Amino acid sequence: MKYGKKYAESIKSYDKQRAYEAAEAVGIVLENAKAKFDETVELHVRLGIDPRQADQQVRGVLVLPNGTGKTKKVLVIAKGERADAAAAAGADFVGAEEMIQKIQTENWFGFDVMITTPDMMGVVGRIGRLLGPKGLMPNPKSGTVTMDVTRAVQEVKAGKVEYRLDKTAIIHCPIGKKSFGTEKILENFNALMDAIVRAKPAAAKGQYVKSVTLTSTMGPGVKVSFNRG
Repeated sequence: MKYGKKYAESIKSYDKQRAYEAAEAVGIVLENAKAKFDETVELHVRLGIDPRQADQQVRGVLVLPNGTGKTKKVLVIAKGERADAAAAAGADFVGAEEMIQKIQTENWFGFDVMITTPDMMGVVGRIGRLLGPKGLMPNPKSGTVTMDVTRAVQEVKAGKVEYRLDKTAIIHCPIGKKSFGTEKILENFNALMDAIVRAKPAAAKGQYVKSVTLTSTMGPGVKVSFNRG
């Protein structure tokens, strides 16, 4: 495989086979984030569980201590007082049936997160086949189906992330931007890893955390030494 010049230089700057302590790994990732834009730092965790088993699912939400560095656009589907509360909390778009129709007829997806009240789930369900593949379907487990729309909007704006196991037993999650610096990235890393360890299913056997890797948008992956779980 032929790499670009910057990527090739980055690979030579550290030992790809070695697992580094978290702080050192973050430093290597930031040093090798050489793109002209503020690269996102991503965490990839491979777990020793079977994602095909219903009792071995790992999924949760967490407000990162330092946010993600990205401001997400929020659409709230609600009526009356809840709609007013959502708007006051800073939701970018608020509405009911008319917003659902806009998505249906105009194929409009100008938002990153959809939040809805339980009483509106029947309306939202009409476009489940459009929202599902894009990962936008509201879900009580992720805190996006709730009567407390104020809190839900504020958490998303504060940097709430959802982590969930994919089909290959890996969790992929952003934990900040290059501009955050080592300390803030490390705080976010520790908070997310703690959450993943706490979410260990009772049915999990053997080694839970198989491997941990940090990378930036355009940079190579760096293995992290992790002994908990």
